[in-house]
Amino acid sequence: MAACCGKPTKKELKKHIPTKTSFVSPLTPTWRPLPQQDMHFILKTLKDKLISVGLEKKEVKVFRPWKKKKDQKPPAAPSEPAVPQVQDSPQNGWTVVAARRQLAIGINEVTKALERNELKLVLVCKSVKPKHMTSHLIALSVMRGVPACQVPRLNQNLSEPLGLKSVLALGFRRCASTDEEVFTDTVDAIKPRVPSLDVAWLPGAAPTVTPEDPAHMEVEVEEEEEAGEKRGQKRKLESESKEITESSSSCSLQPLKVKKVVTNPARKAKKKVKT
Repeated sequence: MAACCGKPTKKELKKHIPTKTSFVSPLTPTWRPLPQQDMHFILKTLKDKLISVGLEKKEVKVFRPWKKKKDQKPPAAPSEPAVPQVQDSPQNGWTVVAARRQLAIGINEVTKALERNELKLVLVCKSVKPKHMTSHLIALSVMRGVPACQVPRLNQNLSEPLGLKSVLALGFRRCASTDEEVFTDTVDAIKPRVPSLDVAWLPGAAPTVTPEDPAHMEVEVEEEEEAGEKRGQKRKLESESKEITESSSSCSLQPLKVKKVVTNPARKAKKKVKT
């Protein structure tokens, strides 16, 4: 009777693994691979430029003793006065502030600068995990018209000369005057080696609408003169069929894939203890 009614048996219920079904988007943006020769050229150019400019962040750790307890008595005064020892320590912060202002370092800083349209080049480290942390920079760079690419070993080569723990993204800002720009020659040398980016939902330059185009032409219709009514009225002569054909020719359908996600495959059911 259980088989006829379609009810699962106890054994089937025990073997059942709960899964979540979802669609995999075919419009996931991906970085284009960078050739190995271009990778070595970009890393060497950046490293040499940073060393020549002398841009580095210096941090000096200062030892701060713990506060003394109130009940503790002050130590006895020494017989000879102690001579204070003064050590010359470099100041904390960036060595070249003007050069630092022309850079956007880090994923958050690069994202904000891209949204404000302040960058002219974006470089992202390939070892960033998870990958979706930098995937949004692809669409932003295409929308702003900024060349961007994913460079392997960017973090390993730039974190040491900059004096930082990690450099996951690097952007070069535009300056008001070209005379003040420090990284102009570096950006001009790297730009030709950056591969182009393609985003599925952001096609290339859309055809501009001109008044001479008959499909988009607007015709002024004159109506009879009536008291209290306007004469000229405009109407569009585009038909819905033309719009459908034009839109279908510009975009193509992408297949959807079904993905099943197991919440916890290594999960073991707890054994009930009989009391």
